[in-house]
Amino acid sequence: MSAPNPRPPLTIRMHAADNVAIVANDGGLPAGTVLPSGLTLVDRVPQGHKVALVPIAKDAAVLRYNVPIGYALQDIPAGAWVHERMLHMPAARSLADLPRSTAGAWNAEPLEGYTFEGYRNADGSVGTRNILAITTTVQCVAGVVDFAVQRIKEQLLPRYPNVDDVIGLEHSYGCGVAIDAPDAIIPIRTLRNISKNPNFGGEVMVVSLGCEKLQPDRLFPAGGIAIKPVAAGAVDTGSTGQFDAKKEPALDVVCLQAEKHVGFMSMIDSVLESAVPHLERLNARQRVTVPASELVVGVQCGGSDAFSGVTANPAVGFCTDLLVRAGATVMFSETTEVRDAVDQMTARATTPEIADAMAREMAWYDAYLGRGQADRSANTTPGNKAGGLSNIVEKAMGSIIKSGTAPISGVLSPGEKLQHKGLHYAATPASDFICGTLQLAAGMNLHVFTTGRGTPYGLAECPVIKVATRTDLARRWHDLMDVNAGRIADGEASIEDLGWELFRLMLDVASGRKKTWAEQWKLHNALVLFNPAPIT
Repeated sequence: MSAPNPRPPLTIRMHAADNVAIVANDGGLPAGTVLPSGLTLVDRVPQGHKVALVPIAKDAAVLRYNVPIGYALQDIPAGAWVHERMLHMPAARSLADLPRSTAGAWNAEPLEGYTFEGYRNADGSVGTRNILAITTTVQCVAGVVDFAVQRIKEQLLPRYPNVDDVIGLEHSYGCGVAIDAPDAIIPIRTLRNISKNPNFGGEVMVVSLGCEKLQPDRLFPAGGIAIKPVAAGAVDTGSTGQFDAKKEPALDVVCLQAEKHVGFMSMIDSVLESAVPHLERLNARQRVTVPASELVVGVQCGGSDAFSGVTANPAVGFCTDLLVRAGATVMFSETTEVRDAVDQMTARATTPEIADAMAREMAWYDAYLGRGQADRSANTTPGNKAGGLSNIVEKAMGSIIKSGTAPISGVLSPGEKLQHKGLHYAATPASDFICGTLQLAAGMNLHVFTTGRGTPYGLAECPVIKVATRTDLARRWHDLMDVNAGRIADGEASIEDLGWELFRLMLDVASGRKKTWAEQWKLHNALVLFNPAPIT
């Protein structure tokens, strides 16, 4: 049989002013290939990498997205492969004299009539899943909690069919840290707010060691969380002894160092006994029809490539606009990955004060990196570069597109909780698992994650919809990727088509009608608390 005809040469130029385009063909294009424009490639150009469309003189700007992503270190002929070793990266934009709330009115029509089936919580929030989450105050208890969670799943969970899962909120914090340092508030409030995530139904159960610096009453100060009281006269399993539930609700704590525990299985039995009333209350809950405005979506990218800003992220950005039009809440994050687009962000702020808050978060992170003798350029990975992203400037231009075009109405510092709906900039590191952890703390009940190189990332606490940037990745990882945005580059679908597809998939996943691949395979990354304070 004769081999199929190869696909014609295809390049993608993001703006008419760009002097480079990326090669879209699987496997790239060999030297000597003649593009439809008549340009002949003088080098082999890998897929996703840039080709010079015109001669570029030494020190001249290389333009993609009509933004200088670098300056040529040498003369570059037309048809040449343009990669990171040929470019000098621009300096970071100053945070002074930024445009402040200058983008003008956003005249998008409200999007009405869309709903999903969710779990309504007492505080008004809505969960997309019904999960018992066991909070841990310190890493020391992680092994015990993991053992107990497995026992709960085997022995108790079958009795409670309406409960989706039982998980331990394991982390690496709690002791051996400078817990009174100013920045220690970040990991503490992160864990506190994760425990109140809408997918946990307001049920808070804590396992403590007893001697750790992060004591339960510091993690949950009196009045800081609504807890259902246990029976009056019951014994607190922590260190406080007797309590009167008529005076103050008790935080449900199992303390492993409590004298009542004799042997390992005594600890396990206490955790299981404590879990039962929480499981009973969760099991009594039912899904109800709620408007799409109750979605709280975190958008993120990882394992990015040059297609991220061409296919998946623009589709997510279109969907972000749909969500905001429907009254929902969307967070975009990854400080180092949007730092070079800060002027675009501050221009879209709803008020000058919101713009100033964005600049403050960027300045804080600049100083944080500076203390480590690093800068934003440390973000870009070998995989990013292999996928065609020359530096953080190019990566940032593709990353910011996830935020769509809606006005930015809120800014969150790391670990803070959302207070109102709309589009928010949640300041987080770009690390996938730290960003996801902080978005969970903000109140995320559904996650969208785009990838070009591929990553099996997932979260136990929240459904994660994975969007592939390329058809080749979607084909090879057919049982890991939920959406193939590569169809945009293939000419088989538009950005709008994929945005609507993603929006409708979100409603199905949020309703429990569909499970993501990460949920089906139970691919769960660990929670990683962002702790910029010293470790002692």
